[in-house]
Amino acid sequence: MNSSEENAVSGMSAGRSAMRMGPAELVQAAAMARRFYLEGKSKIQIAEEFGVSRFKVARVLETALERDLVRIEIRVPAELDAERSDALRARYGLRHAVVVESPAEAEESPDPENLGEVAADLLGELVAEGDVLGLAWGRSTIHMAAALDRLPPCTVVQLTGVYDAGTAERGSVEAVRRAAQVSGGDAHPIYAPMLLPDVATAAALRSQTGIARAFEYFDKVTVACVSIGSWEAGISTVHDMLTEEERAHYATLGVAAEMSAHLFDSEGRRVGRDLGERCITVEADRLRRIPEVVAIAGGQRKAAAIDAVLRSGLVTSLVTDTAAADYLMTAGSTPRPALNRADPDGP
Repeated sequence: MNSSEENAVSGMSAGRSAMRMGPAELVQAAAMARRFYLEGKSKIQIAEEFGVSRFKVARVLETALERDLVRIEIRVPAELDAERSDALRARYGLRHAVVVESPAEAEESPDPENLGEVAADLLGELVAEGDVLGLAWGRSTIHMAAALDRLPPCTVVQLTGVYDAGTAERGSVEAVRRAAQVSGGDAHPIYAPMLLPDVATAAALRSQTGIARAFEYFDKVTVACVSIGSWEAGISTVHDMLTEEERAHYATLGVAAEMSAHLFDSEGRRVGRDLGERCITVEADRLRRIPEVVAIAGGQRKAAAIDAVLRSGLVTSLVTDTAAADYLMTAGSTPRPALNRADPDGP
């Protein structure tokens, strides 16, 4: 038989195989699929066991998929929306985006508590031994800290003062202590309000020993966890701490969002920078240098604010819910990648 006849016979054989597999072929395909998908053996190992080439093993595995002998399912927990998560990550150029299903009755509520639980699991993945974890004030970060059940040994530092010094034990100070307890590392809390009445008082507090020691760790932070607020009552801590006159002033600057006492307009540009001089908080430039900044925020009422902060380039990863994600996927022009972390306002 010449080569052309051999090719013809081979082609006929392949055609018959494509149409139908005999019982021996089915049994062999099932056995190979079991070795590969369930037992984790390589194609070379399977080829050696069955006395065939690895190319044949590859063809058999491909046929097993085509014939539904093997079905591959990608399954994530029901509360996670993998499709929205991937789309959101791509749209904003994030390192990680995790979208959690939000109950219909809670879609308008800011920061559902389950966001904190998912964020706690994400931090368990992102934080490595020896890292410095920074926690900013926010209801979502407090929920996250309460849900933590695993963290490698790391140092935990507070990135902002507290909303009310009288509630520190139930707020961000306690969150820092909780995270340090879980990790077995050192805690560096800040016992001071976030917003002070004037620049001089804020400067004096920053020079106090305990607060200055926490500030010394800001440049060492490798993973930070922050919250986002909309510029409206009950949704932004900073908004609620200001006087009516001050709120009106910052509103004229086009404030759409705040994060760690930094204000942003709808395009992600920082505005009202003078406010930061009165605050005990990590500076925006320091936040920008932190390798991983995870924002936890959700709900329809925060959606536009989340978009604004993501456009700033300060955040690398996001934990949110479907209510906010649906808005974010259609919000305005396509944003620049978040991992391009140059200041949109320039130097």
